[in-house]
Amino acid sequence: MTTNPSAEGAQDAVCQVRLPLSKRTIDLVATLIRRWRRELGTRWRKLDPGSQAIVVLSILRHDQRLADMAGGNAVSASTVRRWVTEVQR
Repeated sequence: MTTNPSAEGAQDAVCQVRLPLSKRTIDLVATLIRRWRRELGTRWRKLDPGSQAIVVLSILRHDQRLADMAGGNAVSASTVRRWVTEVQR
């Protein structure tokens, strides 16, 4: 079986749980992330704020392992840990 390579530049968040969260909750956390990025003056991040919010919420709500979420999203576990810390502050 052959598989097509992923489109270059695609940035989908990988999450192995079904989150019973409203879009409003995800938007709220994404807004907080955007605000924090603006304060820091960062130019870019691996995932967009919405995808980052889903990763963080899956860790906080369903106790997903940092390494699992990191590997599925092509970032390091320390990056995911920093994302969680940023949202919790």
